[in-house]
Amino acid sequence: MDRRSNLLSLILALLLSVPSSSAQSFLGVNYGEVADNLPSPDATARLLKSTTISKVRLYGVDANFIRAMAGTKISLVIGASNGDIPSLATDPAAASRWISANVLAFPDTPISTISVGNEVLELGDASLASQLLPAMQNLHNAAVAAGGAAAGIKISTVNTMAVLSQSDPPSSGAFHPDLNSNLQQIVAFLQKTSSPFMINPYPYFAYQSDPRPETLAFCLFQPNAGRLDAVSKITYMNMFDAQLDAVKSALGRLGFPNTDIVVAETGWPYRGDSSEAGANLENAKAYTSNLISHLKSQVGTPLMPGKSVDTYLFALYDEDLKPGPTSERSFGLFHPDLTPTYDAGLTSGSTSVAPSTAPPQSGNSSNSPTSNMWCVPKDGVDDAQLQVDLDYACAQQGVDCGPIQPGGACYDPNTVRSHATYAMNQLYQVAGRNSWNCDFSKTAILTSENPSKFDFLIFTCSVIIIWSGEFCSHAFRKSLYILHFPR
Repeated sequence: MDRRSNLLSLILALLLSVPSSSAQSFLGVNYGEVADNLPSPDATARLLKSTTISKVRLYGVDANFIRAMAGTKISLVIGASNGDIPSLATDPAAASRWISANVLAFPDTPISTISVGNEVLELGDASLASQLLPAMQNLHNAAVAAGGAAAGIKISTVNTMAVLSQSDPPSSGAFHPDLNSNLQQIVAFLQKTSSPFMINPYPYFAYQSDPRPETLAFCLFQPNAGRLDAVSKITYMNMFDAQLDAVKSALGRLGFPNTDIVVAETGWPYRGDSSEAGANLENAKAYTSNLISHLKSQVGTPLMPGKSVDTYLFALYDEDLKPGPTSERSFGLFHPDLTPTYDAGLTSGSTSVAPSTAPPQSGNSSNSPTSNMWCVPKDGVDDAQLQVDLDYACAQQGVDCGPIQPGGACYDPNTVRSHATYAMNQLYQVAGRNSWNCDFSKTAILTSENPSKFDFLIFTCSVIIIWSGEFCSHAFRKSLYILHFPR
């Protein structure tokens, strides 16, 4: 074989090694059942297998659903109800019976966590709150005694952001003083058993209390000026990270800085009443898709870098029997007929073209598409802003950022600037190659110098040879850079 044939074989091997869309270990979804129109458990199991979702949280125990999930490799969080807490707290035998009926009865379905009660500490019921930890301890002891897979199940409880008395700025995060006694003991148990602190951060509600355009961009992971925490000197670029780091600070202030955090719920309603600012389809799609891209980036939060927090999206379906405002019945990612409410990037095979990053300016001939330009970050743009641009680009339809995920062909060099260069140019190419497709809040620039052009160097994201040196044809442009060879 000549040199080019050898290189072609290597490139084809790289193509085959690029990971396809698969389940994300950090991505889960909530399955609520306050509805009268839900698909069958078997249909839901098939739907989940077609997505990148790897975890499901139930609010209780649904035997039919748990059986349907057998063999899917999707792990479950199941719930002991608030009404179960008194008996579980006072009777170890009741805890053993609960484990037998709701865990041991389903040996073929992986159960990762039992959530004891839901938002118990925020109910204002001191008696129930005092019984929460004993119930958790008895369930833990019963699971360990059962042995096998049950012994490894985590026992936790879910809280809302209302357990915090202070969250802004994130470094000031602190729990309500009147909850500190209960939380001190509960979090000590969580840390001892390597179980997570489960929290429900909702940037949507933060926007409701401060409905300004800049707050909306901050909540939706869209380009914004960021918010400086004057104490930590960290500039936060989105509300999700800020809320999680406030929880992290509160745990540290309580004396447990190393306790893991799991996001038990987060989401954005796709419709609402006239009084519910921001509850619409466009914002729901932006929040969910940008959040997923942020999680996929594995950048973490400023106080928890380098790893995405396990996150359960709310929710798989609407719950049409829920009381309250319209938004309460409008968080579903899928309709009962199993079609997506909007494309959040949860399923593979999306072929729609990404939207522009800024509106076109009519009558400007300089904005015409060109096939000889590339979109790259401007010099001097810091990593925090580039991460926002990276998350935004990867969230858009038609942009495939799989190659810059860990293990992907373009993951190295593992820098924010390198990954942002890939993602920005991806979006520019698939969105139409107009100048406004390379805007990104004035942080990107068009260049005629191909960023992947090196003399006879294999750029590992390249998986096709274009002898002429032209950019990929539209059919390949979705996920490829160009490999240049001497003629």
